[in-house]
Amino acid sequence: MNQLDQLKKMTTVVADSGDFESIKAYSPTDATTNPSLIYAASQQPQYKHLLDEAIRYGKGKIENILDKVFVNFGLEILKLIPGRVSTEVDARLSFDIDGSISKAKHLIQLYESAGIDRKRILIKLASTWEGVMAAKQLEKEGIHCNMTLLFSLPQAIACAEAKATLISPFVGRILDWYKKANNVASYAPEQDPGVKSVTEIYHYYKKFGFKTVIMGASFRNKEEILELAGCDLLTIAPSLLEELKKSQGPVDRKLDPTKIPAEIKKIAVDEKAFRYLLNENAMATDKLAEGIRNFTKDLIKLEAYIQKMM
Repeated sequence: MNQLDQLKKMTTVVADSGDFESIKAYSPTDATTNPSLIYAASQQPQYKHLLDEAIRYGKGKIENILDKVFVNFGLEILKLIPGRVSTEVDARLSFDIDGSISKAKHLIQLYESAGIDRKRILIKLASTWEGVMAAKQLEKEGIHCNMTLLFSLPQAIACAEAKATLISPFVGRILDWYKKANNVASYAPEQDPGVKSVTEIYHYYKKFGFKTVIMGASFRNKEEILELAGCDLLTIAPSLLEELKKSQGPVDRKLDPTKIPAEIKKIAVDEKAFRYLLNENAMATDKLAEGIRNFTKDLIKLEAYIQKMM
């Protein structure tokens, strides 16, 4: 049995892609998208009809067109998977609670008008304090949230206490920061700072019985993935899915809810603590801000591309 098939026995595998052919090839349960993936996919001629339909729907309003583009890709992905698709709220709303809630409801309305149950949609929100508060309200209304751009335990705790459905800690981006900050070429897989961060969050959640599930994301190599075998979910890019599919070595379960360190202490995270603890973590502060900027750049690129098509 290849490593991908072994991994699927202990972890829900999610495709991190907006490309339908890749999703077909690896049979994931769920799929995630983000502005960068959708922008890349929108450049491919086989997906032009999804943009054309969104332009017709939006009637000249770029905001409505953009929402429909994201939903159109989501609708096509849902035809290929048994589970859920994650669709991102505009990154420019990352510090706007009301704006995030309104955008999430509009995306859900578009899915529901196409006959899709909201249970099959995860609304992606940045793990800012405002994103957490938006998720808290949306979850009360039966709109399930995927908290993205998450780089630290305080962010994870706030999301769990808000009863977000799922969090997406970014393993590879944490590694990137530490390699640059410490001027090192690499880390051993078990010492990888991104792996250690997700392991810490996993242990905390299981110790205190949080229902929010963890989906490791943004991997740089296969070894990071294997070190997190047993995590609730892992969202994996097509290139790494292919590497796992071609590899035959054993996959050992590394994260196990029955094996939690006894010494973990509960941390109180209100707004003041969240902002202070996030500020104290230079990596998480840098990567959260950078992630919002980069998603925004790709949104603006996508808007410009749509304007040309119009």
